[in-house]
Amino acid sequence: MRNFDLLEPKTVDEACRMLDAGEDVRPVSGGTALLILVKQGLLRPQVLVNLKKLEGTNAITRDGAGAVRIEAMATIHEVETSPVVREHLPVLAAACHQVANIRIRHLATIGGNLAHGDHQSDPPGVLVALDAEVELSGTRGTRAMKVTDFLLGTYETALETGEMVTAVTVPPVRGRLVGDYLKFTTGSSEERPCAGITALVRLEDDRPVEARLAVGAVAARPLLLCETDPTEGALQRMAEHAADEMDAIPDLRGSAEYKRHLVRVLGCRALAAAWKEACP
Repeated sequence: MRNFDLLEPKTVDEACRMLDAGEDVRPVSGGTALLILVKQGLLRPQVLVNLKKLEGTNAITRDGAGAVRIEAMATIHEVETSPVVREHLPVLAAACHQVANIRIRHLATIGGNLAHGDHQSDPPGVLVALDAEVELSGTRGTRAMKVTDFLLGTYETALETGEMVTAVTVPPVRGRLVGDYLKFTTGSSEERPCAGITALVRLEDDRPVEARLAVGAVAARPLLLCETDPTEGALQRMAEHAADEMDAIPDLRGSAEYKRHLVRVLGCRALAAAWKEACP
């Protein structure tokens, strides 16, 4: 591994100016993904910009309208254990709890997780199901977009030169959401997911008014399906439709056909559990 310069900005503006210096400049936060690629020789940056020392960039808060804002440098463990997330977004806390192992969760950040663009990851699919937005800050200002639009493909995002992820925001929910995140691996529970299924049912006045099914880790980007007239039969058809729609990526964890089968089986299972919780 060749040598590189390490810069340590104190503010987001300073970090963005450093990141705007050229293509051989890369941001690093927890380093759980980037440094592995550097050690393997797959990336050869001349400069790394350490974001871990940025001031005030790991808070997790909820505003008066009910939106939850997670600053980008919040670690996966901080998201997992946050009282705000556990109370208002338990499905996200559950997904973060299943990321790798406790050592990784203490280092990896939610912003780094999204910016890395790895399709075989737990949080992105859940954030898509929650209709979350990602905030991007750069030398030309700040912008926001849906997570589903931010994730373009495997290791490909909408980040531009000189930009960094500064926050993730989950909008207020009308009524309440019930459901869970279901992770499947072909080995130990610490492995990256072969499939990650998020199934949610939204209720208003204790009546189901919407169902959401998000599938992550199977294709290059998460797939989201929504049903605005949910019934048990409609939810089963959602899982079938998701399996048919998936452009599954074959790899050592399984063939494309096997992964579509997983989506069909696990999608039905997750949606059935969400429906049972919504209509006990």
